[in-house]
Amino acid sequence: MTAGRSGTQTGPGPDRRRFLRTVAASVAATTGAGLLTAADAAPARAGHRAVRRPHGTRPLFLGTYTSKEGGGTGIGLVGYDTATGQLTATGVVPGVADPSYLTLGPSGRTLYAVDEQQQGAVTALALTPGGPPTVLGTRSTGGAGPCHLSVHPTGRWLLSANYLSGSVAVHPVDRATGALGERTDLVTHTDPPPGPGQDGPHAHQIVTAPDGRHVLAVDLGNDTVYTYRLDTGAGKLRPSSYATLRPGAGPRHLTFHPSGSVAYLANEVDNTVVVCRYDLHSGRLTPGAPQPTGTGPGTSYPAQILVTRNGRFAFLANRGHNSLTRYAVEAGGARLRLLDTVPVGGDFPRHIAFSPDERWLFAANQKSGSVTVFAVDARRGTLTSAGVPFAAPMPVCVLPL
Repeated sequence: MTAGRSGTQTGPGPDRRRFLRTVAASVAATTGAGLLTAADAAPARAGHRAVRRPHGTRPLFLGTYTSKEGGGTGIGLVGYDTATGQLTATGVVPGVADPSYLTLGPSGRTLYAVDEQQQGAVTALALTPGGPPTVLGTRSTGGAGPCHLSVHPTGRWLLSANYLSGSVAVHPVDRATGALGERTDLVTHTDPPPGPGQDGPHAHQIVTAPDGRHVLAVDLGNDTVYTYRLDTGAGKLRPSSYATLRPGAGPRHLTFHPSGSVAYLANEVDNTVVVCRYDLHSGRLTPGAPQPTGTGPGTSYPAQILVTRNGRFAFLANRGHNSLTRYAVEAGGARLRLLDTVPVGGDFPRHIAFSPDERWLFAANQKSGSVTVFAVDARRGTLTSAGVPFAAPMPVCVLPL
């Protein structure tokens, strides 16, 4: 998660990299009762020295639901071995209700989480070297069921999507501390009307385009992607245009190709993927024809699509089919060619993420309470299981650093 695609920088600077290395070491060494496995706890009970973490371990955060049966007690702290992909539980950060989606600020010093409840909120947490993340504070999103959030590349604004109330919100970010201020804007999606079978708008994602000039909000209920311009002085969203998908598509998650002129939409309801042209000047999105996910007939609930940094391959998480679809990306990003589907090794892959070096792909499997790890072949785009699934309480988001 770097600001490289915004045009403001090409990757994490030396200070950020140094800070993240320090955080990686401290988080991996932090232990807590919330997520310790039996294997971790046994040596301590027997009076032996604590378990030694593998060399080259980096931190990974897990989002969950704290209000549901089988859910967790907070944000999960995990370490992953950069050489093997093996996961090791190290603790939990309590005090955040239903942290179902997580993201990192551009500086790498602050973690942000949604509080996916009826009275929706967003929480900022400081990543402090030498200790676990600490809660900086929580702010209301002004809506219900926030399920996604992102930080504008300037680092000054947090954007969030309220799923149940179909609205998007903006909060100011203190650039010195990463703490959140009071909400500066709240926009509810009212036009066009909801799609077939929907009871209203359902904002599912809000992201900044690679050009840094436009903000796009994906609404599943309205079958629409809205484009805004963000007033970076006042924190206000100014409507620019919107793109409507075919009725009943149910767009859920949008990902840009590295070129910045193409984006891919995963449609949850009709089990398709759509390649969209993106106009860098106007911010207008133009959807193409729906494409298959390779999962066959039946309901599959595509969740999320990832594109490799080199722009050669894309991977789609299919919850009903419990698989990952592989696509070859062709024609400069304008075409997806279906390759195959790979069993995900768990039930209901809600969220997938690459490690920063894209050597590993992590899948958070909500219903099986597991995280599966795959080695990614950058040249061929193949996925190879990295071993036994890692047990975790209802993981719905995975954020490796």
